Amino acid sequence: MWYKHRKLWITLIISLTVIVIAFIGAGMYFFNVACVPGHKSFISSNTQVVKKSDPLYQEKIWYKNASKQNWKMKSSDNKYLLDANYIPSSNSKKTVVVLHGYMNNKDTMGPYAAMFHSLGYNVLMPDARAHGNSQGKYIGYGWVEKSDVKKWINRLTKQNPKNKIVIFGVSMGGATAMMTSGEKLPHQVKAVVEDCGYSNVKNEIEHEAQDLYHMPTFPRFPLVEILSGINKTKVGYFLKDGSSVKQLKKNKLPILFIHGQKDTFVPTKMVYENYHAANSPKQLWVVKGAAHAKSLQTHPKQYKDHVQKFLQKYVQEYK
Repeated sequence: MWYKHRKLWITLIISLTVIVIAFIGAGMYFFNVACVPGHKSFISSNTQVVKKSDPLYQEKIWYKNASKQNWKMKSSDNKYLLDANYIPSSNSKKTVVVLHGYMNNKDTMGPYAAMFHSLGYNVLMPDARAHGNSQGKYIGYGWVEKSDVKKWINRLTKQNPKNKIVIFGVSMGGATAMMTSGEKLPHQVKAVVEDCGYSNVKNEIEHEAQDLYHMPTFPRFPLVEILSGINKTKVGYFLKDGSSVKQLKKNKLPILFIHGQKDTFVPTKMVYENYHAANSPKQLWVVKGAAHAKSLQTHPKQYKDHVQKFLQKYVQEYK
């Protein structure tokens, strides 16, 4: 009897051990998918071919031919060398920092650079760590990168103390912009424009687990929790701590929220969470018919008009 009971306990312990190891292995797999740079099957490739049928054809050609300065800077933790393009605008004392999305790079933001340059802004376009020509081991989803953005801003203010600075980003860049807005920033930073950024890193990864992998509540929980623990060990924060909402509550800067009505990658409902969290002057534009990160492409003229009117209210040239 005792022997049979002992066998049952051994079998149970072995089974639980196998299950735990399996979940940890699955957690590591999804950490590599989500947080380690490389080819992602769920991200469409960024083709460099520019077609005349593209509604942003002129902007892309402008960026391709624009005279760019290449800037280098050490990351905020001094681990990695970061890369950026800087496009000056003649005698302008207004600068926008343009932040790209997940597994994109500065060159994919060419149409936005063209738009801001046409509005009289110098344009700084960094590659986030682990993206483009910037070094890095892991993707921080904006929570780590916000300190790098702050360092880029400090470089701009050192270059020209009279700079008036705007932070702009799309998708992960939009989340990075919101997360940066809650930091202590130089007084030269005057406004933020974010396009389709998520409310929280954990919420976004849980959404993608459900949307891309059709993963039910179990095993989504505990897999995301395991991934979060791995992220804490390797990247330095738990996923739930990577919160745009938390940072927006501390933000004092005017902010324009833009989000596509048909966004399923970062669900449109997230923009309302972000908008309601902000206590500063704010505007919201939900773009009719626009999918994820396609608001400019869907309504180019209206997009520029919204951004221009918002910034005219809060950013003026020094006399």
